[in-house]
Formats: sequence, structure tokens, C-alpha cells
Amino acid sequence: MDDEEREEEEPEEFVQEPPKQEVKRHSDSDPEIDDDLKDAVEGVLRLKRLLSREFDDKDERAKKRAKQDMDQRSAAQDVKVSQLLNKWGLAADSLTRHVLENLTFAELQYLITSNYSPDTHNMWKSPAELLQTHTNQVRESKGPGGGPLDVVSCFKFKYKLDIMQEKLLRSLCHKDLRYVLRNYDGKRPLKEVVDEAQRMEPPEDEPSFAAAPLAPGVMSIARYCRLEIIDPLADCAAFGDANLTFAAKLAMHRKALGHVGRVIATTFEHLETLQERYKEIDETIAKLEEHFAEVYHGVDCTRIAIDPRFDGLQGSLGAVYYNYPHAGAVGGFFDGHPVVNWRHENLMRLFFRVLRSFVKPGGIVKVASNAGAVGVRFSYIIGSATQNEFDHVETMPFQQWQLHRYGRSYGDRRDVYKRPGEGEQYNAQRADSDMVYCFVYRPTGRVLPRQQIRLPPTYKTMLGCTDGALGERQGESKKKLATELFRRFTNECSGVHVG
Repeated sequence: MDDEEREEEEPEEFVQEPPKQEVKRHSDSDPEIDDDLKDAVEGVLRLKRLLSREFDDKDERAKKRAKQDMDQRSAAQDVKVSQLLNKWGLAADSLTRHVLENLTFAELQYLITSNYSPDTHNMWKSPAELLQTHTNQVRESKGPGGGPLDVVSCFKFKYKLDIMQEKLLRSLCHKDLRYVLRNYDGKRPLKEVVDEAQRMEPPEDEPSFAAAPLAPGVMSIARYCRLEIIDPLADCAAFGDANLTFAAKLAMHRKALGHVGRVIATTFEHLETLQERYKEIDETIAKLEEHFAEVYHGVDCTRIAIDPRFDGLQGSLGAVYYNYPHAGAVGGFFDGHPVVNWRHENLMRLFFRVLRSFVKPGGIVKVASNAGAVGVRFSYIIGSATQNEFDHVETMPFQQWQLHRYGRSYGDRRDVYKRPGEGEQYNAQRADSDMVYCFVYRPTGRVLPRQQIRLPPTYKTMLGCTDGALGERQGESKKKLATELFRRFTNECSGVHVG
């Protein structure tokens, strides 16, 4: 789905009867999970328990489990939160408190020392939404940025290289630069690894090294990435491809290159829904099957570890694609609003965590998104990837990608009557800001801590919300909407598409 800041016109339809399931999904209590896959799905199940706590508050076991599921906050963090709320005159603002409680101690301390204060008189956004945007922007200012970055720029940021070391890397030929990118780990002097690369002959069994070994390094690797020259023997998967046009293009591309690895094309919606939205879907599926691709419907990319169709694919994927990820629009709220934005961040965190079990070492992951997206922000993509040992190796403009010409869609019911680019501009987005964030899986072998998740607002916090769809309602009407939202969010964590 294209990740736009948007507002649905009708906020009533939050709980719908899902279409008939083509493949029975596992329940969260399903014990049939291999030990090596438990970590891949633990975050999803924990998030669902956190949402369910609001309806199990009379169950002491549920209360105890909820405390275990939440990352423990220190007393010092609570003091900082109260200090900021009192300073801003927002001690009674439950949603602003929720945003602050999701911040680290260092981020809270920065807010205090920087004298930042949200505009409490803003006509368009609440203090909580302004605060969340500000903290995201501060966090992003310390990262690599969301715009185009070549391999050397990403490498420089990862290892904190100086300008002279960057200049040295940019002077290397293709063979030497590939060697350095693969073998430098920050423990030896960079010049020592460069000298070693210059003495090394390109291995004959690795086409990426042997092709044009003396050509300019940065340009050669960039072209290699843009032409989508991937492992010809490994399987690849495309997630969230609503109308399957990207997967069809990928399958034709791989066939033209003589690849023998499978293409696994997936959609989040079920076939019946797709047939209502895309009159061409049956023809597209037939084309995919002609190219020996496998098509799976009703796939939640954060839950493939408990999807029986992915059994046996552990460690086999050489390439994974996810174009314009989005957790789904919620009527009455923009994508950046704290009531719904946590879903977009958790989508990326849980997506990259589950990929650790399915992508083989050295496999690539490419996520296309807009640098200005406010739902799935670029920092969510890059941060979630690096936390799970997927190295950020390049950010290339989407229009320079070999696979960029496909029939894009919104991925929701709007596709019935319009598609992106049909006589309109993307809201807050432009085509020249579309990027492809490229990663390589390089596991270190160490045991990672459990996946961090962005905590959802509590039911009490929702009732205290004074803007968006909740701000328009009072009394029982507001309680009903808050309950419907929680039911919807819980269903989404179970892999059920709503809306």
C-alpha cells in the first residue's frame, strides 16, 4: 500500500467480518512453533497480549503477564515525564503522557535541556502529535537521512569514517571496493584492508567480483544494485503486493536473466477481495503462474513464522521486497497521529525480526517508500533493519530502479475507483522523493535481545484523547469507538485485515 498521510471519510467501519480464510491461520496459543522460530513471532504475540489487557483487567494472571510484556521503566524516567508535563502545563493530557512514556531516558533528558515545548494552541495538530513528530525528527537528525545514499555514504555512517577515509574508498576500483565493504569490520586500520584488497585477485566463482573488476567502484556497485542482479539460485519473496503487478515484473525479470530460484508473490488481502478491487487480478495471477511463481493470499508478513505455507523456507530467501509498507488507514486519524502511528513502526520492527529466520546470510532486502512518509517513516525502516542485523548498504531513488515500472495501487478499497497517479499528486509526497532502502543480512551469531515494540495507547489514554475521531465524541459514543479501535488493532495483530 502507498504510505500516505490520509484521513478516511467514514470512521464507523472498524470491525468487519473478515472474508472466508483460504488457509487456516495459527492461533496465538498454538504450541506448534519450532524453538528456532519462537523469537520470530514473539513480538507479535506480545503486542496482541498488550492490547488484550484492556479486556482482561479482572484477570490477575493477565495483569501479571502484561507487566512482563512491557519493558520496565525506571523511576528516573517517570520523574522526567512528570517534569515535562508540568512544565508544559499538560499534566492532564493522557496522550502526551503516552508519547513521553515511549521515549528513552536520553530522549527525555534532551527535551528538558533543549527547552522544547509543543504548541498548545496549534489549530491543526494536538500537543501529542507535535511532540511525536518532533522526537522523530530529532532521532532522524542523528541518522543517515532518508534521501539518496550510495554504498560509501552508508559505509561511512556505519563506521563513523572521516572525510579522508571516505575519499580513499571513493577512489577504489570495483574489485577493491567490494573487498573492503565485505571484510572491513572496524577493528583493523582501513588502509590495511585496502592494501590487502589491492593484492587480491577477484575470485572466479563470484560474478559480482569478477565483472568489470577495474571499473570505478561506487558506480559499478550502484549499477549492480539498480539492475537487480540477485542470486540466480535463491528463492525470493514479495510481500504486500496488492495487485501483484510488481511480483509479475519481478518474475519476468528473473526469467529473462535465466534464474532458477522461485518467486513467491504474496498479498495481505484474500482473493475474493482482490477480485472485487482489481478486474485484472486473475490475468496477473495467470501470468505469474506461467513464470512458475507461487502466489499466496492472506499473508501477514510479520507472522510468516506461523504460516504453514512458509514451512521449510527458513534460511532460503536470497531477496525480499516490500514496496510502500503501510499498517492500514484508520478513519478520523492521520497516519502520524500517536493513536495509530505505533502500528506503522511496529510493522517494520516485527517484519525485520521475522525475516531473520527466512533470509539467508548475505541475502538482500529492499523496502520502497517515500522519504517524506509520515506513517512508515524512513527512520522506522532503517532503524528496524539495523536492530536486526540487516546492514543498510544503499538508498537509491525509486525511479532509477530496474523494477520501478509497475502498476502501483493504494492497497485498500479506493483501488476500485482510482489508482495512484491517475490525475492526482500523492498527499505530502512526490515521485522524486520515492526511495528504495537496500539492506544485506549479515548475522553476527550473537543472541539478540527480545524485539522492542512501540507500546499502543491504553484504553484510558484513548478516552482522554481530545482530537481526531475520538475528540469528536463524548460519553458512551467515545467509549464505543475506543472499544472498536482496540478490537480492530487486536484483529490486525492476529493477521486479520480490517477495512
